[in-house]
Amino acid sequence: MSRMKLLLEVINDIRTLADSLQDLADAVASGESQETSTTEPVKEKAKPQAATKNISLEDVRAALAKKSQQGFTAEVRILIEKYGAKKLSEIGTQHYEEILKAAEGLTHE
Repeated sequence: MSRMKLLLEVINDIRTLADSLQDLADAVASGESQETSTTEPVKEKAKPQAATKNISLEDVRAALAKKSQQGFTAEVRILIEKYGAKKLSEIGTQHYEEILKAAEGLTHE
């Protein structure tokens, strides 16, 4: 691999990491405000959601970060772009299960 190609891959990986870190910071910031304002009625609503296997942004982000570390950075980026987004946080929650299944399918063969 030429040095230029390697440099471009490193730059792409750094950009992906920066996007992931921004998404994580956004999630942490929004999660803190939700935790501090949690009331009893909200907890009652959370129980039925747990029964329907509600997948969080953090779950998807962790799975995609793991795949990226395993060398699937380009594939992860393509997967996010498949849903018309530049960042994971721009994808609707209704697609999280599909994304997790697609990420599980990424293997070195």
